[in-house]
Amino acid sequence: MSTYRHVAVIDIGKTNAKLAMVDMDALAEIDVRTTPNTVLDGPPYPHFDTDHLWAFILEGLGAFQAKYGIDAISVTTHGASIVLLDAHGGLAAPVLDYEYTGPDKLAADYGAIRPGFERTGAPRLPMGLNAGAQLYWLLRTQPGLRQRIDKVVTYPQFWVARLTGIACTEVTSLGCHTDLWEPEAGRFSTLPDHLGLSDRMAPVRMPTDEVGQVLPMLARATGLAEGTPVFCGIHDSNASLYPHLLALDAPFSVLSTGTWVIAMAIGRHAAQLDPSRDTLINVNALGQPVPSARFMGGREYELLMQGQHVTPAPEEIDTVLSRGAMLLPSVVSESGPFQGRRHEWTVPEDVLSSGERAAVISLYLAMMAETCLGMIGAAGPTLTEGPFARNRLFLDMLAVATGRPVLLPGGSATGTSIGAALLTRGPGATLSEKPGSHAPLEKKQAEALRAYAETWHMACAEPLASSA
Repeated sequence: MSTYRHVAVIDIGKTNAKLAMVDMDALAEIDVRTTPNTVLDGPPYPHFDTDHLWAFILEGLGAFQAKYGIDAISVTTHGASIVLLDAHGGLAAPVLDYEYTGPDKLAADYGAIRPGFERTGAPRLPMGLNAGAQLYWLLRTQPGLRQRIDKVVTYPQFWVARLTGIACTEVTSLGCHTDLWEPEAGRFSTLPDHLGLSDRMAPVRMPTDEVGQVLPMLARATGLAEGTPVFCGIHDSNASLYPHLLALDAPFSVLSTGTWVIAMAIGRHAAQLDPSRDTLINVNALGQPVPSARFMGGREYELLMQGQHVTPAPEEIDTVLSRGAMLLPSVVSESGPFQGRRHEWTVPEDVLSSGERAAVISLYLAMMAETCLGMIGAAGPTLTEGPFARNRLFLDMLAVATGRPVLLPGGSATGTSIGAALLTRGPGATLSEKPGSHAPLEKKQAEALRAYAETWHMACAEPLASSA
């Protein structure tokens, strides 16, 4: 196992990009630089300002090298992006912003050739959220593009190619609802062949692979040591998941909370997933399929609470439970397990105090999360991370409704940059630091929550998940 001390992580999110220096002894970011991830309106279409990002990366690498010395480099980026390279390693076309609606205009034609959900685990998504739809639209609308394409690479690996001159793709990025990958089979889908690109898909690598070394001219420009290794990199959600894969034995599930609440079942085979309920199959850093489901829990919380952050008192929780005051799905009905269904309060909102209202909302979010976990056949403890991990009532209800323990992240080994840095330890790495446990409730409190959960499910005509 490699023992690099200082790992520079290129971490490109949809809104902002950062360069983080990670101290691998402390598993902590000791220096961070950030810049906006700008989208240029065009021509020829809205696209990421990769020139700005590249200048930012090179400047930051030079500064980190001078201050700390860089032992290795890793990369993580948002998903839903694909990059087309020409024969010289440059861009055959600008990197399309996946929120551009252009691909929707060819949705019917694309739908006729895209492989089915049962093979790819990728639901049909709007705009360019299916990377295959981006490729189809680009090939149909950009004159001469097909002739210019030499290699197709996934987005983290675009930056790896800029650093090393070596083009590749990678399993977690291919497995992020691209339509290009079959997670269960671990191979490309039929789509590259339908697009006429099967011979141009760059070789598939694992996130822990050392792809190559920084090009000599870049080493000279930045002050990096010649031979500085560059690792393959990873999709950002899977970078966050990776430390948990190293610390816990399967089966377990992870509930990542933020604007999106994403439920992931580790060590479980995909059950009969329903793409109309926002389920999908991701691929983790070990190359394994991960049944997943999601809803916009953080967005719903902000819409409902309108910027307030209220912690309900115990007596307010008791009042909500005794009255059976509930919020039924769905607040953001365009996504999640109850799409197209409008939310409903079982009691008038104006009779609830602010604390009681906060309690109802916390219980609603926990039941939505439990529904997502049930749909993907989750088993074992549920590790909950992000803002909802600080909501005691949410955690209480999650534990009771699932019938399984709830774990909380321990220590500092969390986040996308840390997960990407851990890739440099190579396959077979482990983490000795284990998550903590959420304290169980007393029997009477648990029974009250259990009864509430059963009533909520009956109101939604949705069965309560059995314990596993």
